Amino acid sequence: MGFLFYLSLNFFLLIALVLCFVILIQESKSLGLGASFGGDSGESIFGTSTADVLKKFTGWVAFAFLVGSIFLSIWSESNSNGQMRPIPYTIEQEAGE
Repeated sequence: MGFLFYLSLNFFLLIALVLCFVILIQESKSLGLGASFGGDSGESIFGTSTADVLKKFTGWVAFAFLVGSIFLSIWSESNSNGQMRPIPYTIEQEAGE
């Protein structure tokens, strides 16, 4: 079961990296990351409807990221089996001594 959890965690990290990359390559009002590489706003590697495709793809990847984070959160909580250790003492207890 541990192997499957860590495999899912690695897949989640891959989704996070893809999401970061897709957000960075989108064209913003100030030409985005494409301006950093000397690209013109009129040039498009992926075609004329790149903005629409990237917006939809970003939405789907963001949805997968959110679902994955909720799924991994619930899964990691169930793996802990309630073995969380309490804090040995609090600030109030330390001040009272």
